[in-house]
Amino acid sequence: MIERYTLPEMGRVWSDAHKYELWCRVEVLVVEAHAEAGTIPPEVVEPVRKAPPPTPEAVHEIEAVTQHDVIAFLSAWADNTEPREAARYVHFGMTSSDLLDTALALQLVEATDILLAKADALVATLRDHALEHRATLRVGRTHGIHGEPDVWGHRVADFAFAMARSRDRLRRAREAVGVMAISGAVGTYSNIDPAVELHVARKLGLRSADVSTQVVMRDGISEWVSALAIMATVCEAVALEVRHGQRTEVRELWEPFGKGQKGSSAMPHKKNPIISERLAGMARIVRAQIVPVLEGIPLWHERDISHSSTERIALPDASIALDYMLNLTNRLMSGLVVDAEQMRANLDSTGGLIYTSTVLLELVEAGMSRDDEAYPLVQKAAMETWESGTPFRETLRKHAAEADLALDEARLDEVCRPERFVERLGPVFDRLAELR
Repeated sequence: MIERYTLPEMGRVWSDAHKYELWCRVEVLVVEAHAEAGTIPPEVVEPVRKAPPPTPEAVHEIEAVTQHDVIAFLSAWADNTEPREAARYVHFGMTSSDLLDTALALQLVEATDILLAKADALVATLRDHALEHRATLRVGRTHGIHGEPDVWGHRVADFAFAMARSRDRLRRAREAVGVMAISGAVGTYSNIDPAVELHVARKLGLRSADVSTQVVMRDGISEWVSALAIMATVCEAVALEVRHGQRTEVRELWEPFGKGQKGSSAMPHKKNPIISERLAGMARIVRAQIVPVLEGIPLWHERDISHSSTERIALPDASIALDYMLNLTNRLMSGLVVDAEQMRANLDSTGGLIYTSTVLLELVEAGMSRDDEAYPLVQKAAMETWESGTPFRETLRKHAAEADLALDEARLDEVCRPERFVERLGPVFDRLAELR
């Protein structure tokens, strides 16, 4: 991921320097396990443990010749080991994937914990915003068209619960990627005792793979990337609502706009929804990693490395992008400007058409058949309102009179109150208040 969208904490997880730190940590634990079992001389443990990780520059210089990153790492680390002879027992009985997959599991867990902390914060922000606006009336829209009265807090509550589910989904995916293997060439433990694998797993807080064929099957990593993509798309759903709400014709919502901020190089009046649009674009980046990672599940026989180049790009990019998105979505919702007066004005702008559903039911309860009488009458009145701009109650009276129907005006006053439409949302907000 380019530097523009990389936040420091997540960037460090995927840095080469940190990767080599983790590789050293895994190799030291293997050496310790071998020494405890009497497989290698115990006196080599301390020199290996004290050897500082090699620099990325040192590894890359050797890799330019070897064309093998693990061998380059081992050689560069051996150069840091005193006495260097102790390094001959490093990687004893292992194959490259033992090191790569185990360290990758650590990186994935670290990245997940960063994302989970930010998801927790976003859930809280969405929850609090929704509760604050539980009584802020707005028109509910379907297909982009005015439907019935709603409250803004109801819409945001949907986002809050969706983000909470996404967070919980990612927690489960954390278990799926916290899996390691140290089973040697083709995964048969031919040159390494399974007890070494168990020792390393216990020390690292990971789970040993039920089976590995030199590599850990990529279904868990695919699940993890899918969980990231869903969470990113929930962020995009929030952003899309804000983008629609900030349109000039709507003007119900406004992104935070800082002092000195510019909206357009050509049109000084512009306040564009750039945060929301950026979120929409970055969600595409996260979703785009699903198929390439899924295609790392089928490999040739016990292993090949067709998954490797994909994962070096896809896994950092997906997690770095989502980390940025969670941070940005929290900023968006924390500073969102809600114009309650404009929401109410928009609600009233269609002359009462948003009350057709409840008027229809009232006519049915008054004794009219739904399909043959009530629906056609209400629809005719509504269509006239659409075309002429005449308030719906007036066109309704006209068509009711033509049908020789007496309207209960007091009852219509009651059922056409927007507050009436949201009176049963109390349990939703009660559940929302309990969301953590």
